[in-house]
Amino acid sequence: MRPPHTRRRPRGPRRLAALLLCAAAALFPSVTPAAAAAPTPVPGELRPYDIGAVYSSGISSGGYMATQLHVAYSGTFSGSAVFASGPYDCAQNTLATALNACMNTVQDLQLAQLEQTTRNWSAQGLVDPVANLAGDPVYVFSGSGDSTVKRPVADALADYYGRFGASVQYSRSTAAGHAWISPLGPNSCTVTQSPFINNCGFDAERDLLGHLRGSVAPPASTPAGTLIRFDQNAYAPGGSAAALSLDDNGFVYVPKSCAEGASCSLMVALHGCKQGYGYQGFGTQFVDKAYLNEYADTNDMIVLYPQAEATTTLENPNGCWNWWGYLGDSDYARHGGDQIETIMAMVRALRGGSTPPPVADRVTLPSLDAQDGYVKASADGTGAAVGTLEDTYGLALGRGTDAKVNRTLLSFDTSRIPAGKEITRAYLSVVRSSGAGDPWGSPAGNRLLADVTTGCFGGCAVEASDWSAPSTVPGGAQVAAFSSGSATSTDLSAPALAALDRSGTTQVRLRFETAPASNAYLFVNRDTPVTLTVEYR
Repeated sequence: MRPPHTRRRPRGPRRLAALLLCAAAALFPSVTPAAAAAPTPVPGELRPYDIGAVYSSGISSGGYMATQLHVAYSGTFSGSAVFASGPYDCAQNTLATALNACMNTVQDLQLAQLEQTTRNWSAQGLVDPVANLAGDPVYVFSGSGDSTVKRPVADALADYYGRFGASVQYSRSTAAGHAWISPLGPNSCTVTQSPFINNCGFDAERDLLGHLRGSVAPPASTPAGTLIRFDQNAYAPGGSAAALSLDDNGFVYVPKSCAEGASCSLMVALHGCKQGYGYQGFGTQFVDKAYLNEYADTNDMIVLYPQAEATTTLENPNGCWNWWGYLGDSDYARHGGDQIETIMAMVRALRGGSTPPPVADRVTLPSLDAQDGYVKASADGTGAAVGTLEDTYGLALGRGTDAKVNRTLLSFDTSRIPAGKEITRAYLSVVRSSGAGDPWGSPAGNRLLADVTTGCFGGCAVEASDWSAPSTVPGGAQVAAFSSGSATSTDLSAPALAALDRSGTTQVRLRFETAPASNAYLFVNRDTPVTLTVEYR
């Protein structure tokens, strides 16, 4: 018997849930299993590989989840490919909006409001900085025969990404029904029926991968890698996948080259409603026919296939991904969303990052702008003064053109961490605004460290003396070199976690371990606050 899950509770009127069930039943006929074309799954675990770029992709509800992953964790995901889906947070945590604005068009989906919500959440640290989306490749597909997610909804997705400067390729010239498009699709192009994988006479995977990666090698004729079936419970907050409407089983396809140590990319591929492994015997049809494994073999690309499952209630009877806030998860589209964090834990495991124990929840704390700033001094700490260019350039780190060495001070209201909870993990997220030179390479191996202090270094406002003031835990975390976008620190050390002031303010000082020998600096977080994410149980 699976343990109960305290967040599993009905949301919204049952009448609307019944409408969703009836609508989906009419649009998605019963499933007929098909023979597997990919290698037979073998039991295994997620282990680290040499992974660089990470992308998301999906169809329908999986398309919505792919976009949620990309926007919420744009510091991790470099781009996304979406079939038959709409803009980020379209449903706004409301089932009626999901039905009437994000599938049908009888209700305005309020694109300007969705854009503003994204920007607000970015400023609050609830999603990664929206500046990361600029230039990201995004592939959007919509068929004119799709009556499930109608064309204007997909138009709004392309428009949404364009508002943040993403590079959008929009494929809308076919009469496709509601489906993932693949040369292996058993359905003709225009139909909407199981297994919702249609052959439209062209290679959509070549197009989307070419746009995401810049170039793509021809696919293998037959996948020759390994398809691993793993336990999703290990990555689910709370330890129960079923409590989050997730299957016990997930899959990852690993080409031989990646298994042998080649540098590879990662594609997170998300099925749609009624396409999950455990849905009425559907099995691995999406895994087998999505035509990603064939390209994975020849392009050094691992493909992760997380699996949703149906609930036994009217919350999610068709095994869709959570894009409207079912099971009471109001964080479904941002940091802390149960399904998002489950998938992120899988991504971290494959990339070799730390995978924390399952947690019940997390809080993301933005730094307090009125108490943030930077101080500069000579390398020996003499002549310290408060920096004055924060509003223009951001928070300074490293040696500037005036030969002064800059350190950044940050304040966090850590009283927001719920009382009585055990903190299991915490980390900082910073965004690069500009810079010159390489302070991590001057001298070679230089480290950007985070000193943690219970309370404040002196007064909580930035003071010149903060440059050299002692900290409770020197070097409680570090940030690896990054030349653009955002970066996440290592996890705070155990002493640094203990130093978090549960009743008030915690200050963090970012500094290079060794003063750069020459002009080498960066500015961070000009437009958004640094964030401290704290996980607890």
